Amino acid sequence: MTAQQPTGPAQQPTATAAASLEVGAKDAALEQRLDDELTAFNAEATGAGTPQPLSVRVTDEAGDLAGGLTAWVWGSCCAVDMLWVREDQRHAGWGSELLRAAEEESARRGCTEVIVSSFTFQAPDFYRGHGYRETGRTEGIPGGHQDVHFHKVLKAPIG
Repeated sequence: MTAQQPTGPAQQPTATAAASLEVGAKDAALEQRLDDELTAFNAEATGAGTPQPLSVRVTDEAGDLAGGLTAWVWGSCCAVDMLWVREDQRHAGWGSELLRAAEEESARRGCTEVIVSSFTFQAPDFYRGHGYRETGRTEGIPGGHQDVHFHKVLKAPIG
């Protein structure tokens, strides 16, 4: 793709015969390529290596998933992607257990901080109650909601 010289306020790159632009739905191959490229770039820029996955799950007595947490660990930072507890198991303490287990494992792996975000209709008070500090908000979530961003400094692991 080549760019034209600026001639007006809204200049767009022009496609050549060798390049094209496609808009579509989910594209697993594209997602993987972008992840690979950005991971390599970030690792080189920071020296922190590549992110490593972290997951925690809780199953009920029947072996069915009652809740889980997915995250990644990168250098000294753990980022929680998703934390979910099945509706009939909410308020039984599983969310706290999942988060505590993830914090302990990330600290064991060398993390000193955790980041997470939660929509205002989800669980921002849950994270505040676990020592997370709000660092910002993103407006424009459907329904007039916000995405609340949190950060927590971890205590050093014992032992």
